[in-house]
Amino acid sequence: MYDHDLVPGLDFKHVRVERRPVLSPKGEPCPGLHNLWIVLDNEAEMNSYTTDTIKEVILAFRHASNDRAAVCVVFTGAGSRAFCSGGNTREYATRYAGHPDEYRRYMRLFNDMVSAILECDKPVINRANGLRVGGGQEIGTACDFTIAQDLARFGQVGPKHGSAPIGGATDFLPLYLGIEAAMLMCTTASGLWSAHKAMRCGLLTEIVPALRVDGEWVPNPMVETSRWIDERGQIVYGEPLTGAALAEGKAKLQRGTIDLSELDRAVDRLATRLLMTFPDCTTKTIESLRKFKLMHWDKNREDARAWLSLNMMTEAKAGFRAFEGGGSREVDFITMRRKLAEGEVWGEAAFEAAIAPKSK
Repeated sequence: MYDHDLVPGLDFKHVRVERRPVLSPKGEPCPGLHNLWIVLDNEAEMNSYTTDTIKEVILAFRHASNDRAAVCVVFTGAGSRAFCSGGNTREYATRYAGHPDEYRRYMRLFNDMVSAILECDKPVINRANGLRVGGGQEIGTACDFTIAQDLARFGQVGPKHGSAPIGGATDFLPLYLGIEAAMLMCTTASGLWSAHKAMRCGLLTEIVPALRVDGEWVPNPMVETSRWIDERGQIVYGEPLTGAALAEGKAKLQRGTIDLSELDRAVDRLATRLLMTFPDCTTKTIESLRKFKLMHWDKNREDARAWLSLNMMTEAKAGFRAFEGGGSREVDFITMRRKLAEGEVWGEAAFEAAIAPKSK
């Protein structure tokens, strides 16, 4: 049989590509078969992806498609803090801000990464081991399933930092959440959703506990995990706690330890369910369901690439440099909007005004 990999024998440096056992319904490893794990390996920077990482993710998914013995792909991040925080803002600020043509080349790679996930010949499980935000959310929603540990958080932050979530979020999230919830998440960037809220709203396949306190599993103590409706008729399940309850939750979180063994067991359970199906029938079913994502992705990705590239001359240039500059990590939105309303032209003067200390 031929080797169909684009780069046979590639030595991956920015992602880990691992063969791990796939379990039978009796919980025993199946000889000759496995799951292929693709692990973003940049834990120090919340598993953000650099240009070199993206290249390797593309090749890793092509490698997974060509792996005849692979049952599923498990796409995850190193450690327990984050699956992926999106694009590497250090690289954005130093390499791409103010260089639209370079960013256009970068976005070609990014688009190819999303397409590689959507076109993988294996079912793709996003193992959300922590934060999934920005571009991390976009590559996560390109996957077929998401199983999350319940301390994970989800959201889009583009308009807060000089970008628009048009690398997949505006294509995929309306399919998961409906247009109103997707609109709110994508535009206001006002807060990340808990895994419990994301599960309630249809974004996830399953959530499992990850916090152990005094040897016992404890659901996320920072959010309301009881299913009830408040006096306004609002669903409270999955919403952040406040006041004394929040302080108590923080204290419980600090006493506990993070254990992702339940997450791994849940991933294994889903892989076993997929193992016990006809492979071609499952692949065809997944490909047919992916068409709803691809319908929007293929229509919009090139226009999005062009706009995001040009935006590196204006708002993205200010936003990413402010984010990397520390402090509040946000521009002075009020001053920026006022100056633009007065006819200020984007340039260094506008940029300096935007990242100046905030108006009172």
